[in-house]
Amino acid sequence: MAKTPAAPAPKETIRETMLDQALGERYLAYAMSTIVSRSLPDVRDGLKPVHRRLLYAMRQLKLDPAGGFKKCARVVGDVIGKYHPHGDASVYEALVRLAQDFAVRYPLVEGQGNFGNIDGDNAAAMRYTEAKLTPFAQALMDGLDDDAVDLRPTYDGEESEPVVMPSAVPNLLANGSSGIAVGMATNIPPHNVGELCDALLHLIKTPKAQISTLVEMIKGPDFPTGGVLVENQETIIEAYRTGRGSFRLRAKWSTEDMGRGTYQIVITEIPYQVQKAKLIESIATLMEEKKLPFLADVRDESTEDVRLVLEPKSRTVEAEQLMEQLFRQTALEIRFGLNMNVLDADSIPKVMDLRGVLQAYLDHRRVVLVRRSKHRLAEITHRLEILEGYLICYLNLDEVIHIIRTEDEPKQKLMKKFNLTDVQADAILNMRLRSLRKLEEMEIKTEHKGLSAEKKQLNTLLKDEDLQWSAIADQVKATKAQFGQKTPLGKRRTELGVAPTAVVVAIESLIEKEPLTVVLSAKGWIRTMKGHRDDVSDQKFKEGDQLLAALKAQSTDKILLFGSDGRFYAIAADRLPAGRGFGEPTRLMIDLPNDAEIVGMFVFDRAQKYLVVSSAGRGFIAPAEEIFAQTKAGKQALNLTAGEKAVVCAPVLSSGDLVAGGDADSVAIIGDNRKLLIFPLKEIPEMSRGRGVILQRYKDGGTADAKVFRLKAGLTWKSGDRERVETDLKDWVGERAQAGRLPPKGFSREDRPFSG
Repeated sequence: MAKTPAAPAPKETIRETMLDQALGERYLAYAMSTIVSRSLPDVRDGLKPVHRRLLYAMRQLKLDPAGGFKKCARVVGDVIGKYHPHGDASVYEALVRLAQDFAVRYPLVEGQGNFGNIDGDNAAAMRYTEAKLTPFAQALMDGLDDDAVDLRPTYDGEESEPVVMPSAVPNLLANGSSGIAVGMATNIPPHNVGELCDALLHLIKTPKAQISTLVEMIKGPDFPTGGVLVENQETIIEAYRTGRGSFRLRAKWSTEDMGRGTYQIVITEIPYQVQKAKLIESIATLMEEKKLPFLADVRDESTEDVRLVLEPKSRTVEAEQLMEQLFRQTALEIRFGLNMNVLDADSIPKVMDLRGVLQAYLDHRRVVLVRRSKHRLAEITHRLEILEGYLICYLNLDEVIHIIRTEDEPKQKLMKKFNLTDVQADAILNMRLRSLRKLEEMEIKTEHKGLSAEKKQLNTLLKDEDLQWSAIADQVKATKAQFGQKTPLGKRRTELGVAPTAVVVAIESLIEKEPLTVVLSAKGWIRTMKGHRDDVSDQKFKEGDQLLAALKAQSTDKILLFGSDGRFYAIAADRLPAGRGFGEPTRLMIDLPNDAEIVGMFVFDRAQKYLVVSSAGRGFIAPAEEIFAQTKAGKQALNLTAGEKAVVCAPVLSSGDLVAGGDADSVAIIGDNRKLLIFPLKEIPEMSRGRGVILQRYKDGGTADAKVFRLKAGLTWKSGDRERVETDLKDWVGERAQAGRLPPKGFSREDRPFSG
């Protein structure tokens, strides 16, 4: 028996590739897919692919606003089966969000059933809920049947889907969007459609309109949950000008008189995306931790509308001060970020300003107008061709009937006899006998006349850009009439409030004022003692640690810390640990880097100024009011290069100067090389942030210490337990940026002679 020949060996298909190159190519492909096909919205319709496919699938299912509902499971099945090959859970979550009136300013889906609530409860399973489109979503897709946008094949090639929606409504800004891609993100708050339409109309008339003018019409975000927008006008304009920024949003509240001088606070609107149940839980936790000493109780009396009731402990507590404390410590006040990072018409991600987003929408509407006009023109041309054939038929009716009855190939005979086109001949042959009555002929003439006039208008429109913009303006006006401020849905919900003053002052009255002594160790452990103490030598420290600074303060003060990383940090004195222990590390209270240490500690006074100096001998004068930070991250003041660190933070005004106006006029600086230089204070600029100017030059080493003093009073320094003064300083007085000379005899040999 003959043997079967062996199959030929497969060809070598292994291709050697460097690992870093292979990873780079594959990760780049993944990143681009995430950016373009998942996370960033299109500037033209404001939709991500999953939302666009959801709406299109619902339209194909004929879930029109005037029609009935269908199970959400049916919708999700069509979406993942035809258009979006992803998990059903994620698609259903996207569908649910489009139906939540507390999540979307203008809902695109009308839901029936349990679609979740503002407390954070989830929606029911998709087999229990039903949905259909809203008029807003219908307007978003108006024109899909008129070749307004391109269609592309779906993932399996069996269906087609729109690349973008025609978008008769400015959905991107109206409903906002958020998403995180690879290396970039987007976060756009919702806005009021009526205000957007006003801005669009102005931009059509004035294409180079200023951002500040547009902001006069678009006054800021309009969140579905209402609230009060408390932000400076300048901050709002700057955010819209750059496409990046944030808006401060507060809960809406009022007081109710309970009689006999008592009252309660009622919160009726909470900030956007804040879950009510978690908000109440956080307030209750703060009460248990005794961080809200003036609040007695919190109750949730909400039904369909939000109603949170806050009871103060005493009738003497001012409602404004209590709310300021709550705004500061809870989600009753949030900052909603603005990052208008979107895909442009060429699917390229970019951050746009307000005018750029509005102009991109108008450009898209013009493309849609031209495409719909051309589509309509083609339909009219085809219909006129048929009508003209009908008219020829009526003029020669007897002859046409004779040809049809007697000829074997009437079509060719008709085309030759009456000079008809193929389309006209087919139309005549397909006519019904009932259409041969006289009345039908009159109707055809009337239709022909009307279509001819419409064709002329469309041709004029396509040739005239001004007419096109006029037509777009009419469309925008129609959108405003349907969804603008005069409609229940379009009425503005987020009120515009006044930006609050500094919280530092507002909260002081809520804290009992008592004297404290703050003690800071060299390793950053901090604690307080009751009363003002001149001598803290009896304080104990951990092994290897020692006293760095001690100061007298009040419990209502803010303690200002300056780190070697060049940042200023602030801690409320009433939050510092008290007792006889070692205290707590400052790193638990502020975000001080591990390689940084505390250089100086002061009581915050907005009238004070500080001389900040780096190890490279550079520095400037920093006003306290401009470097104060209320976050744990602090505020950068002194910019440093590699290998540099901040070494000095010295007050410019003494305690007496703060009251009397002060006359400190000179700066003394000494380097590691033991050279001292004195020069006028006026030679140092006043800044809020930067590297500063050169104060002293060094060949080796850097700055050891510096201070601001009054030249006539002399230079003082610590020498052991004694304080020494030198008034004859003319040999060391020079100009800024000189090297200096060795200090006078008897000068301290400590590392920080001026700091003690």
